[in-house]
Amino acid sequence: MVTVLAAGAHPDDIEFMMAGTVLLLKERGAVLHMWNIANGCCGTLTHGRDEIIHLRSEEAKASALEAGAVWHAPVADDMAIFFSAELLAKVAAVVRDIKPDIMLVPSLFDYMEDHLNTARLLTMAAFARGMPNFKTEPPVPRWDGETVIYHAMPYGLRDWTRRVVMPGQYVDVSRVMDRKRLMLAMHRTQGEWLDASQGVGSYIGAMDEMCRELGEMSGRFTYAEGWMRHNHIGYSRSDEDPLSDILG
Repeated sequence: MVTVLAAGAHPDDIEFMMAGTVLLLKERGAVLHMWNIANGCCGTLTHGRDEIIHLRSEEAKASALEAGAVWHAPVADDMAIFFSAELLAKVAAVVRDIKPDIMLVPSLFDYMEDHLNTARLLTMAAFARGMPNFKTEPPVPRWDGETVIYHAMPYGLRDWTRRVVMPGQYVDVSRVMDRKRLMLAMHRTQGEWLDASQGVGSYIGAMDEMCRELGEMSGRFTYAEGWMRHNHIGYSRSDEDPLSDILG
C-alpha cells in the first residue's frame, strides 16, 4: 500500500493545486497525509491571530477528513517559512515519521516565497531522511526508504516573471472536480481574504479555471492537474514514476 504526503505552505494550497490527484490516489488505496507547514495566521483582514489560526486549522481538518487523509499540524507562521536549519529540522521530523512513498509538494517556480521555501524544505527534508547525523526536531529515527517527489503547478500556472509553466505530466481530475471544489469550499475564511488581498472574486472559480487551462494544455482532458517530477538522485535508486503507474 502506497503512502502519500501532500504538503503545501498554507491551508487551501493543497486544495487549489493538488486535491484532485490526492482524491484519485485515495481511490486507488493510498494512505494519505495532508500537511500545511504554515498556520494561516496572516490570511485575514478581520480576525485576530489566535482566532484565524483556529479557524483555518478546523477548515484544513475538515478538508482532510473529506479526502480520507491524516491531518498534520503546522509548524510555522505565515510569512515565516524560511529555508533555515531550525525549520528544516521540524519538516524533516514529519517526513521521517510519515515515510512517504510519494511526496506532492509546491512548485519551485511559484509567485510567493512561502510556497517556494516550502518546496525547498520538503525536498531537502526528504534528502536528509536517512542521514543519522542530521537531527530532527523532535528527534525521529532516520528512514532508509525511497520516495518520489512531484511538484504541483504554480498558482496561476505562471512563474514569478509571468511566464507560463508547462507540466511534465497531467492527471485527469474531471471525475473528482465536484469533490475538489467541496474541499476548497471548506476554507471559507479564504473567500473574503483572497478577494480583498488579490482581487480573486471567486476562489473556487479561479481554481476551476486553472484546471480547465491545464486540461486544454493536455489536449485530452476537460479538467486536469499538472505535475513536474523531481530528479530522482538522492531520493530513489531508479528513475521511478509511481504517479503514472497508479493513475495512468
